[in-house]
Amino acid sequence: MAQPQETTQTPALAVSVSANQRLVAATELRPWGSFTVLEEGRGYKIKRIEVKPGHRLSLQMHHHRSEHWIVVSGTAKVTCGSDERILTSNQSTYVPQCTTHRLENPGVIPLVLIEVQNGEYLGEDDIVRYQDDYARAQ
Repeated sequence: MAQPQETTQTPALAVSVSANQRLVAATELRPWGSFTVLEEGRGYKIKRIEVKPGHRLSLQMHHHRSEHWIVVSGTAKVTCGSDERILTSNQSTYVPQCTTHRLENPGVIPLVLIEVQNGEYLGEDDIVRYQDDYARAQ
């Protein structure tokens, strides 16, 4: 007589997404590394940013958003206005709207951080570049 087979079912993970919230997992490659939009909604966007060792983003400013950066791993050299500092794992900083800023990886391992953007407009075209190592047009 055949024994009944035991089946195990894993319950599905229910994710509630409101009308003004969008879950995203699209990675975009850049010369300095990459970023992945993890989630965005009205007035905010959350990204995972990875910067290759020895690389840096452009010296830039945003008219319509501020940013919070939290270092997950690696070392970040942060320029914010006239202030320059080094951040390591579990440290964070705030970049106010309309403030020149730059993110660099002076280390030998990839820099991984979480960026939380806040503002009324969060498009990638809200970047004013003052200096760029990769000769990208303004």
